Amino acid sequence: MKNIANDIIAVLEKVAGSTQNGSILLHEPLFRNNEWNYVKECIDSGWVSSVGSYVTKFEQMIAEYTGVSHAIAVVNGTAALHASLEVLGVERGDEVLLPTLTFIATANAVSYCGAVPHFVDSEISTLGMDPHKLKDYLLNHTYMSNGFCYNKKTDRRIKAVVPMHTFGHSVDIEPLLEIADTFNIVLVEDAAESLGSYYKGTHTGSFGKVSILSFNGNKIVTTGGGGAILTNDDGLAKKLKHITTTAKVPHKWEYYHDQLGYNYRLPNINAALGCAQLEVLDEYLDKKRVLAKKYEYEFKAFNGVNFVTEPANSKSNYWLNAIILDENYIEQRNDVLELTNQSGYMTRPCWNLLHTLPMYSECPKMNLDTAEAISRRLINIPSSVILGEDRS
Repeated sequence: MKNIANDIIAVLEKVAGSTQNGSILLHEPLFRNNEWNYVKECIDSGWVSSVGSYVTKFEQMIAEYTGVSHAIAVVNGTAALHASLEVLGVERGDEVLLPTLTFIATANAVSYCGAVPHFVDSEISTLGMDPHKLKDYLLNHTYMSNGFCYNKKTDRRIKAVVPMHTFGHSVDIEPLLEIADTFNIVLVEDAAESLGSYYKGTHTGSFGKVSILSFNGNKIVTTGGGGAILTNDDGLAKKLKHITTTAKVPHKWEYYHDQLGYNYRLPNINAALGCAQLEVLDEYLDKKRVLAKKYEYEFKAFNGVNFVTEPANSKSNYWLNAIILDENYIEQRNDVLELTNQSGYMTRPCWNLLHTLPMYSECPKMNLDTAEAISRRLINIPSSVILGEDRS
């Protein structure tokens, strides 16, 4: 069996470019539009904190782009998810279904509520939560009582399910919504990685009762650090804005807070950066699609490696491009990671599966064979917007 690391490096050099002038990162931000003008305006005016016109404008732009009624800008995606779960009534001792193949923030937000993560398997076609396996699992391992779903083994209420759109590829959300309805489980959509992605023509992040986005420094659109909560429910939007603003009751001078709240609001200076980024989002998405198509073409005839393409009925933002090694090349994964990074191409495996981490190792879980296989075989490759530009 041949060593495929050098062949993969050759593809990266052809598509992403030479590393003679420095390393090519996994996903770096691109600032060259109105970012400086808007940020300078914040500095010049003194409006740099959590109140300002750019926060309002950023929320309006997000809502309009994703097609939801309300967007609440917060400090990061984890805060967005934590606030969402709390407002929807996730309580201490509840269980929340989530993929084991996700960033740790998904599980951490559940834990902040005092709830227990309950890990679900993924499907290879989307890299996201497997709805068919989940339905069978719930039919065999839960019971309904007083309208709520309970885990037969723990007798804990299963309150919510949090599907995540992995690397910007849409999960198969329709059957998950049906499952949530059947078992009276609230669906919170983790769209942290999928701004600009669509499922059957509808933007991700608009299916859940509440959904969240991330604008971390490595996302397509960044505010440095930041996130947003999306919802079409007027009452929930009002509650979310209230608790993420320390639950302060509006008043000209009084500081009165009527419940436990969080200092989660996004600062104006960060929102200014986000407004400038959103203005060119469609251009960025086009460039990322060009890059993905180049990778797809080069890897198509590549024995031992498959490039991850968008699922059926979906349009992906291709946030992080990925390849999956064939089963008989799994033993070469670490060599590929070592040699590509030595050559200046930043690559990485997917996250350590959450059920393998010490703080979550005792949490309930279903059979996770597919997620474990994906974890052994998947490698993320350079995906920055700038790599999709015409270099001729």
